[in-house]
Amino acid sequence: MGLEWMAWTPQTGIFFASIAGLLVVFTLWEIARPGGHPRIGILGLLTTRGDRLFMSLLAGAFIHLGWLAFATGPLWIASIIALGLAVIIFLVV
Repeated sequence: MGLEWMAWTPQTGIFFASIAGLLVVFTLWEIARPGGHPRIGILGLLTTRGDRLFMSLLAGAFIHLGWLAFATGPLWIASIIALGLAVIIFLVV
């Protein structure tokens, strides 16, 4: 089974490697300090580090899809917006 049907580019590889790296780092962090430091944020939800990572990845995906649908600028701007939102999610939510 070949993967030539997929549009693998260096950017695609970096994207998937980044997500895999995040999962490894957060797994090691959870092993080192179990519990995830649950807290109640601005939304009134009890969230752990893993929950906040999931919300950040999901929000980033929607930001990029929205950017592709409605914006005309370069995609790296959406990436910066997504990273900024991830910081906000980890600090506030």
